[in-house]
Amino acid sequence: MLDEERVKKLPKVELHYHLDGGVRPETIVELAGEIGMDLPETEPGRLAEWFHRGADRKSLSLYLEGFALTCGIMQTASALTRIAREALEQLKEDGVVYGEIRFAPILHQAKGLTLEEIVHAVVAGLEEGRKKTGVEFGVILCAMRHQSGDLSMEMAELAVSFRDRGVVGFDIAGDEFGHPPKRHLEAFEYIRRKNFNITIHAGEAFGVESIWQAIQICGAHRIGHATRLTEDMTVQGKEIKQMGTLSHFIRDRRIPLEICLSSNIQTGAASSIEGHPFGLYYNNNFRVMLCTDNVLMSNTTLTKEMMLAIEAFGLELDDLEKLTINAMKSAFIHYDERLKLIYDVIKPGYKAIAGEK
Repeated sequence: MLDEERVKKLPKVELHYHLDGGVRPETIVELAGEIGMDLPETEPGRLAEWFHRGADRKSLSLYLEGFALTCGIMQTASALTRIAREALEQLKEDGVVYGEIRFAPILHQAKGLTLEEIVHAVVAGLEEGRKKTGVEFGVILCAMRHQSGDLSMEMAELAVSFRDRGVVGFDIAGDEFGHPPKRHLEAFEYIRRKNFNITIHAGEAFGVESIWQAIQICGAHRIGHATRLTEDMTVQGKEIKQMGTLSHFIRDRRIPLEICLSSNIQTGAASSIEGHPFGLYYNNNFRVMLCTDNVLMSNTTLTKEMMLAIEAFGLELDDLEKLTINAMKSAFIHYDERLKLIYDVIKPGYKAIAGEK
């Protein structure tokens, strides 16, 4: 039986983790007190519940409101370094062996930090976290969909300039509705010319057109969420009867889909865990993986996401290992580093758990 205790011990890979969506409530209370920032609750447990309630309103735009508060305490180098270090500590507690941490540097300039200082501070914290926990990491820098193409180009150049200092990819985040990825095409073309990595939030709050643009116009190597890909399929019950050209392309090319069950329910991207398209994708051999998105807002961990999938879709240990290896294969670090983690850490870890009585 796969109970939560056993699942927590499994080696895991996390590819969709927002730094500003995973801050410890205790840290928010402490840092807000230092800068005199008002909070809706000052007891960490109640503050966490405030975030959870705010996120669970079936709307991506409403889900994103809580980030104004977390970003408010993430405006100094020391705060960014601490929160980045604590992110790896939290991942370690959950059994994660490799994590890609994403954030938007432009959201942390309210007190005058330069973009370079912001990235330095986050990478420094992650390095501290790696030394303390042994968790390997990569950083993904995000541009924001609602901002100008010039700003996204600046983020793309920043990402590439840090490619030898921990940054492994580029993303565009924020509310999809009314902000198609093609408006930031110059930034994506720059990233592609530099032989760098792209993941794009798509198909969460907008339809299959968003996914198509992300892949065919912007050149995404991975897609975040992709819940609306079912619009390119004919589905009957729990079976795919027919797939459109985009679905075939994604499956044929093994384009990874970063699936975030809890947050998709909370934003209204999916109606229920049982009705989430993850089961369709996994059972039809799309390259999917489980991710947390925002551990604070969504009140989740990768262990919890795995437990949800076990209960809703009947996954077993072999399935969790496949999902974890899917994630590691899809990571933005180099091929030899991916192989080392798969064969030296992940496979032995699963074999050990499988051997437990």
